[in-house]
Amino acid sequence: DINQEVVDRLNDGKIIIEEPNLEGLVSYVVNQGKLVGSTTPREADVFIISVPTPIKEDKSADMKYVISAVKSIVKYLRKGNIVVLESTSPVGTTEEVVKPIIEEGGLQVGSDILLGYSPERVIPGKIIYEMKSNDRVIGGINEESAKEIEKIYKTIVD
Repeated sequence: DINQEVVDRLNDGKIIIEEPNLEGLVSYVVNQGKLVGSTTPREADVFIISVPTPIKEDKSADMKYVISAVKSIVKYLRKGNIVVLESTSPVGTTEEVVKPIIEEGGLQVGSDILLGYSPERVIPGKIIYEMKSNDRVIGGINEESAKEIEKIYKTIVD
């Protein structure tokens, strides 16, 4: 997150939203060393982008947060990484917005970097249940991307 206060709370095992059982789960994984919040990206194998996409006055999606998030991870990407867009966004965003930004960094999407989309679908108050129990829609920029992203979500979704 870009908000230091949110990151500090997360690293203390606290959350900023009201969600049954989530704070206990966050506290557990933080204490296990499996979750660390930061205001800047770090090297990772998988990058999941889940940022707001508010609607502008003209009823189009404001993609500034998606663009900013993708630009922030480009220098940390390396061959073999996976990038998943979870933000609710218009059809074509993954290929027309995310892919060109990644490729500007010198890596080829589809061969160097696997890229896909899996829209976040949760109802407040039931986030943990919905993350584990909801069927997920997964799309990839190519078949390999889709298969690898599916493997990731199979570790989370029942």
